Amino acid sequence: VTPEVVDQVYNEYIGNAGSRAQVRDGLLDAIGDSLFVLSAIEVARYHRDAGNPVYFYEFQHRPSWGAGVVPEFVKADHTDEIAFVFGKPFLAGDV
Repeated sequence: VTPEVVDQVYNEYIGNAGSRAQVRDGLLDAIGDSLFVLSAIEVARYHRDAGNPVYFYEFQHRPSWGAGVVPEFVKADHTDEIAFVFGKPFLAGDV
């Protein structure tokens, strides 16, 4: 990785941060994009190139069951959308 790329990534995610919380949020966004978003886009492109329709979404609704358990800065965790898409009976303990 070149110094120019490092500067671009830094500026995109953290460059304008005015507080420690904004630095944290920028770092979490950078990690999330590199671990989840980039690979999801790659897979979506493969499906698109194969002629299939592709739908891409980002779930950001903070579920009420996360209150007091999940830090306030977390919008939605991985798989939080399952209860909203398929219904609450699919959650453990509700069957």
